Amino acid sequence: MVGAMDDDIATRVYGDPLARWFVTEAYRIVDTAALIAAAGDQLVRAGIPLYRLACFQRTLHPEFVGKGYFWRRGQGVEVFDAAHGLLTDVEYLDNPLPPVFERRETIRVRLERVEPRAPILRQLKDEGATDYVALPLVFSTGHVDALSVVSDKPGGFSRADLDRMYLLQFAFARIVEVHSLRDTAANLLDAYVGRAAGLRILAGEVTRGGGQTIEAVIWYCDLRGFTLLSDSLPRDVVVALLNDYFGAMGAAVAGAHGEILKFMGDGLLAMFPVGDSSRRSEAAARAVAAVDAASEAIAALNDRRAAAGEPLARFGLALHVGEVMFGNIGASARLDFTVIGPAVNHAARLEKLCATLGRSVVLSAAFAALLPAAATTSLGRQGLKDIDEPQLVYGLADADQRRVAGLPRLR
Repeated sequence: MVGAMDDDIATRVYGDPLARWFVTEAYRIVDTAALIAAAGDQLVRAGIPLYRLACFQRTLHPEFVGKGYFWRRGQGVEVFDAAHGLLTDVEYLDNPLPPVFERRETIRVRLERVEPRAPILRQLKDEGATDYVALPLVFSTGHVDALSVVSDKPGGFSRADLDRMYLLQFAFARIVEVHSLRDTAANLLDAYVGRAAGLRILAGEVTRGGGQTIEAVIWYCDLRGFTLLSDSLPRDVVVALLNDYFGAMGAAVAGAHGEILKFMGDGLLAMFPVGDSSRRSEAAARAVAAVDAASEAIAALNDRRAAAGEPLARFGLALHVGEVMFGNIGASARLDFTVIGPAVNHAARLEKLCATLGRSVVLSAAFAALLPAAATTSLGRQGLKDIDEPQLVYGLADADQRRVAGLPRLR
């Protein structure tokens, strides 16, 4: 009896051209927004009186709790990031979705027959919507995303419309699960190893010792006086200071298209890949733009901290350029995707001169050579640990002088 019922369901599903599209074509679409757009168009072509299709994806991301994809007939797809805190927001709690996520319930609201309380339902009714249905998309792991379908046809969805969509709900859940797992993996890799490293890991570069030699501007900075601060302040105060400091520095690097490689205690290692050798000066200019952005952000941060009676952030930063190996280093079962090489060591030793020279930023001779001469100022020859000969070291001229020298600030 059960086998006959399964055969009947299979016949109903795979005899439907819409269902065949879901199992033969939809899985080929790798972009979630494109998938939602194509699904909406297919439902309409199949005769479903669909006005809006929305998919709500919960994910793991340091800034967002998830994403919403909203397709409207004839208008394409809009994508919205949902910040952490949304799940306790009054507008969300007054929404039809919480029972879908929390209890896997299917919610239907016949908008023609009621005056809905939820703001989103009132908005949809004002747009002419007549029927709203929200469905759970249950993954093999037990995770739940949500899908909502909205009609603007008088009378809303028919029983036959809903039966077709309920049968397709399971096929759609499998496709969305693949998208969700891929997005979560990409989000976590971006957050923990950086975008460039994350893309390479997802592309299969996971062998210990595997990597490639690239040329890059190396950014090495740390927080001045951190040891004393960490010994004298409560842990939570120190953590807050580090997060503020890394937030300012990290945003500056990312804003200039640099790649954050790792955080090491109070230190930050980043790079600006050169790519083609003819673009060395461009990479150097982006690094200098990041220095300006970081300096402004730290100054603003310290104004706020001073007003609140909190410890200030002071930094030392070194910039160098050279070849590095960018790849997997570590134990057999625990790897770090990072850069190593003499250029990294040189930058780390150079940064130690910031305190000695009373400068926030110091430049190697190799890096300074990529800038207009008037954009830098010589700090003479300085000894670096484990390097036999004293090295020429430079500082940055002030911003106005750099612009006169032909080094514009990049935005």
